[in-house]
Amino acid sequence: MKKVFKLLLLFLVIVMWQTSGILAKSDFNEKKIYFFYGIGCSHCAKVEKFFEENDLYDRYLIERREIYFDRDNAVLYNTMLDKLRVAEKERGVPIVILGDKVIVGDRPIIDNFENEAKEFLKDEGGEKIEGEVSGGANLTLLMVLGASLVDAINPCAFAVLIVLMSTVLASGQAKKALKAGLAFAASIFISYFLMGLGLYTALGRVGLSGAVMKIIGWLAVVLGLLNLKDWLWYGKGFLMEVPVSWRPNLKKLIRSVTSPLGAFMIGFLVSLFLLPCTSGPYVVILGMLAEKTLQIKAIGYLVLYNLVFVSPMILITWLVYKGFDPEKVEALRKKHLKNLHLIAGIILIGMGVVILSGKIR
Repeated sequence: MKKVFKLLLLFLVIVMWQTSGILAKSDFNEKKIYFFYGIGCSHCAKVEKFFEENDLYDRYLIERREIYFDRDNAVLYNTMLDKLRVAEKERGVPIVILGDKVIVGDRPIIDNFENEAKEFLKDEGGEKIEGEVSGGANLTLLMVLGASLVDAINPCAFAVLIVLMSTVLASGQAKKALKAGLAFAASIFISYFLMGLGLYTALGRVGLSGAVMKIIGWLAVVLGLLNLKDWLWYGKGFLMEVPVSWRPNLKKLIRSVTSPLGAFMIGFLVSLFLLPCTSGPYVVILGMLAEKTLQIKAIGYLVLYNLVFVSPMILITWLVYKGFDPEKVEALRKKHLKNLHLIAGIILIGMGVVILSGKIR
C-alpha cells in the first residue's frame, strides 16, 4: 500500500512537470513601447493624433492597447502598473510605458515621448519589463499547481472512484472497468473545466478590484485552517468533505452505473456532490486568475489544473485494471485520510500567505 501511495505522488509530479512547460514559456523579449488608451477619451485622441502626424507608429514599436472595452488589455495594464508599483490613484489614460518609465497624460506624453523612446531603445535593460510581468506568471503557475494538488489528493474524489470501480468490477470485466474509470475521469475533467471557465468569465465581467486579492488570500488561509482542523480533530464540526447526509444518495447514484457511457454521464452529476469539498482551492485560483490573468493564459491554467485534479483517478483506474484490489485502495485512503488533510492545509495556508504578501501581481 505504501508503494501505491508513493507511486501516486510520483505520478502527480510527472504530470505537473510535463504540463507546466506549456505555461512557463511566456516571456517576451521585444523592446515594445506600450500605449494604453480608451475609446471616447479626448486626451487619448490627442496622443493618437500626435503619434500619427509624426509617424511614430512606423518609427517605434508601439503596442496599442484599448482598456475600456477589452478586459485582457485592462488586466495587462494593471499587471504592468502593479509591477512598476504605480498607485491606483495615479493611473489613467492615456498612458505610455517604456520599460520602467511611465508617462501619464496627453501633454506629458506629447512633450516627452520622443526623448524617452530614444533613451529606452538605447537601454538594454528596457526590454525586461514584459519578462518581469510574465515572470510573475511562474509564481501563478506554482499557485495553480499547488491548489490542483490539494484537489487531486482530496479523499472525496478517491472514495467516489473506488465505489465506481468496485461496482463495475462486480461484472467481472476488467476492460469494462478500465473504460468506465477513464470515462468517469473525462466527465469530471469536462464538468470542472466548464464550471471553472464559467466562473472565471463571470468574475471578469463583474470587474474585480484590487481588494479582491486580499479576500482570496484570507479564503485560502481559512480553508487551510479547516483542513488542519480535520487533521487534528477529524469528524468534529464542519468536515471538508462530502456532507455525511449526502453520502448514501451519492453511493446509490454511483452503484447504478453499468457501462462506460453510464460512468461518463454519472460523472457530471457526481461533480455536483463533490463541489462542497473540492471547490475551495478552485475558487481561490479562479478568483486570482480573474483578477490578474489574461483569458488565453487563464484557459491554459484551467486545463492544467483539471489535468492534475483527475490524474489520481486515472492512476487508480489503471492500477485496478492491472489487478489491484479496490478494497485495498480504500483501506489505503482511510489510513492516510488525516494526512491528506494535513497536506492540503499546509498548501492552502502557504498559498494564502503568498497572496496576502502581495507577491502575486
